[in-house]
Amino acid sequence: MKEGFRQSMNWVHTWSGLLVGWVLFMVFAAGTASYYRDEISFWMKPELHQASLGLPPQAEIVSHTVAALQQRAPNSQRWFITLPTAREPGVRASWSAAPLARGATEPPLEPGITRRGRFYSAVLDPASGKPLAGARETRGGEFFYRLHFDLHYMPAVWARWIIGFCAMFMLVAIVTGIVTHRRIFADFFTFRPKKGQRSWLDAHNATAVLALPYHLMITYTGLVTLMLMYMPFGPQLTYKGDPQAFSAEVFPASGRDPKPSGIAAPLTPIAPLVAQAQQRWGEGGLGRITVSNPGDAVATITLSRRADRDMSSVQPAMIFNGSSGQLLSEVGEAPGAVLATRSVLYGLHQGRFADPLLRVLFFVSGLAGCVMVATGLLLWAVKERNKYAKVVAKGGRVGWGSRLVDGLNVGAIAGLMIAIPAFFWTNRLLPVGMAARGQAEIDLFFGAWAVAAIAGLAWPTRRMWMVQLGTAALLFGAIPLLNAVTTATHLGVSVPAGLWAVAGVDLGCLALGAALLACVGWLARRQPALKAQRAAPAGLNREPAL
Repeated sequence: MKEGFRQSMNWVHTWSGLLVGWVLFMVFAAGTASYYRDEISFWMKPELHQASLGLPPQAEIVSHTVAALQQRAPNSQRWFITLPTAREPGVRASWSAAPLARGATEPPLEPGITRRGRFYSAVLDPASGKPLAGARETRGGEFFYRLHFDLHYMPAVWARWIIGFCAMFMLVAIVTGIVTHRRIFADFFTFRPKKGQRSWLDAHNATAVLALPYHLMITYTGLVTLMLMYMPFGPQLTYKGDPQAFSAEVFPASGRDPKPSGIAAPLTPIAPLVAQAQQRWGEGGLGRITVSNPGDAVATITLSRRADRDMSSVQPAMIFNGSSGQLLSEVGEAPGAVLATRSVLYGLHQGRFADPLLRVLFFVSGLAGCVMVATGLLLWAVKERNKYAKVVAKGGRVGWGSRLVDGLNVGAIAGLMIAIPAFFWTNRLLPVGMAARGQAEIDLFFGAWAVAAIAGLAWPTRRMWMVQLGTAALLFGAIPLLNAVTTATHLGVSVPAGLWAVAGVDLGCLALGAALLACVGWLARRQPALKAQRAAPAGLNREPAL
């Protein structure tokens, strides 16, 4: 504290942001894309585009889906049904694998059905309940959602600890940034172009203040979503190490199921139960159905309200006896203060309650967060290069630490901007019936990112920035053309037909491509000025690479 409190906070702000900045940029980018994960998943399954042109009533959809599950998974212990919405018109169904008899082998998967771990899943036609066998296998927007807190190629627990560590650093960086900048709100209205380090600081301040409430909210609520993993001691002590007892009391709609009785009993007709739910929550208010122990005397059917009706991530539910149809309990209508607080914070982070306009605002705020992190990383690099100006003027070299940061900046920022559109391109270009197709898309995403990162580390120059950002601009900007060539739902069809999920992804990618192209143009215009500065006398302080 010898330099004073504010200067000390500036040091903490700089290093808490720099050390995890590259991971935070990926988290912000993937999390921002997750606001439209349903639309991205829909875009990446063009075989489903016609399914959204008309949806039957919910009771009819549920009846078809239950009949399909009774045929394909009669011995499963749990069925999960997520009903279609305007954002995701297909029915998502999943079920647990039934125990196999001794010596038996798993039957081959039916077209349109995939398996991950112990669970099978399929996207069903709302009108017939049949798997949409022609739909290509892809993780779609779910990949970005999982990437922003589960990473990839590592155990999820490790990934979540890493992300939690980075999120805590982010929270520290935000708070210390507020303390450090005395004129932070005044600086928001100040931008001085062509001023080198000052311009980068102005850009960093403007994007930070523009969405400051969002940045604080999304960082803190991100920690809250995983608080039971980071701070498990209270529930462990209270419930004596029994997590199922804790879940049954705190989240009764997803609590412990009774063990199967072994007494067969037909499942009650589900349409009357749907009618009761709609009477309580309104037409279209039903969002998810869970059937436990179907075909058994102790079966239960849980109907949960749609997740976009309020901010809470835990929705009210009605639990019925699976064989008689009797209403057993209603849960979640008046949650306790602790659960309500946690659920609202979790719901704020997910943003599933947002209407289209608010979702756009969340998306723009997420983009501002990406720019804030990126400009912060670049600002540190600019400062360091200014320190080496005299050394470079005398024929010396920039220190290895500064070169490493420059390379990481190119690889983490520009490289990710190449990998994201590459993910969309592989979705359209890989063979539709290819085995393990979804994982192949992900592998190529990371492959494109790895190539860009290696190139950035090897040549961390302004020209490399221009090459990689130009490549990203081309890949993003050509996505509407790619969609037009590979499907029948190009912009000329999707806009008149009201397929806004498809048109929105096309237009969003086109806008991102235009923004990246503008960045390349700015770098190109700066090139002559830099050449002139390099030819300046050795005593002058030269402009850094960015």
